[in-house]
Amino acid sequence: MAPRAERELAIYVHWPFCLSKCPYCDFNSHVRAGIDQARWRAAYAREIGGYADRVGPARITSIFFGGGTPSLMDAATVDTVLSGIAQRFALAPDVEITLEANPTSAEAGRFADYRVAGVNRLSLGMQALDDASLKFLGREHNTAQARAALKMGLQIFPRVSFDLIYARPGQSVADWRRELAEALSFGTDHLSVYQLTIEEGTRFADVARAGQLTIPDDDVQADLFDATQELCEAAGLPAYEVSNHARMGQESRHNLTYWRSGDWIGIGPGAHGRLTTPQGRVAMRELRSPETWMTAVEKTGTGAEPDEVVAPGEVLQEVVLMGLRLREGIAADNFTRVTGMQLAAELEPVLSELVADGYLDWDGRTLTATARGRLVLNRVVERLLSS
Repeated sequence: MAPRAERELAIYVHWPFCLSKCPYCDFNSHVRAGIDQARWRAAYAREIGGYADRVGPARITSIFFGGGTPSLMDAATVDTVLSGIAQRFALAPDVEITLEANPTSAEAGRFADYRVAGVNRLSLGMQALDDASLKFLGREHNTAQARAALKMGLQIFPRVSFDLIYARPGQSVADWRRELAEALSFGTDHLSVYQLTIEEGTRFADVARAGQLTIPDDDVQADLFDATQELCEAAGLPAYEVSNHARMGQESRHNLTYWRSGDWIGIGPGAHGRLTTPQGRVAMRELRSPETWMTAVEKTGTGAEPDEVVAPGEVLQEVVLMGLRLREGIAADNFTRVTGMQLAAELEPVLSELVADGYLDWDGRTLTATARGRLVLNRVVERLLSS
């Protein structure tokens, strides 16, 4: 029987493998010719046990299989992970269990087995709704497969979300409005829409440096963002976070743990975690290389690097960076719980200046970004943290 719960905890499970590396992706993902899934099942199970011994009694509110491409996992691997977690932790009655999937026909064929294993939320990486854009983004699927996978997902899972990437080279506001309108017609209760960014270490970064890739300028990006808010609001999916839209009650509970600076553990190569301990907020990270991680788990029972106690100033930065992405903003009592500081006292006098300039709202209980502030949120956060 799982132990009595004393803290709420989310669990992230990283599957590090993909069929191919997307040119925009800077995640810890790798292409391998063969994967010994039985060996991976044993390693995940062993590390779950080690974390359970370390963390002690906890109630799991969400489990998220991310990657990489988790829909390349055997259903038996997913089942082993979920069974291992249930044996060592208490599960919340409404525990959210999300699995990221690609829409290729082979991967969509596994959906029913994932549902039997316990997955109750599907996050589908559609990324675009035209074949030329999918090819540009390096995706393995086409639009017909994406639509078929989404239809299948909606029949199998009680909750479904999918991702789109916009601000692609040459994309006009009219193009994006048509594409987004079609996406909203599919009827999911959650939609993630991300602006294309050029990340260091990716193939797109190399192409951009060579002058062969240019994304829309800041003015066009702002217009695309405004169109996104307008259409999603009208469809009943307002933004609850800068890039995430949902009907009320359908927000990703797992990601809310991150944005509200809750506690979570990360299992698998390159995974990160945060825990509140008597020594303060602790950052945990796993070895990045799949082979190195696997060897470490088999030899020692863990693939984790040494913990790092996060300095108070860095904790404050994390709470502000993450919390202001949410429409609900940062609750003053949660700010104090996580940082041990008083919000207004730590962020003045810049806080009052940003409120006066119309970028932030502060009522003494909650700090939120205004619509104007969300348009330039990175600059608002940078200014606020300079206080």
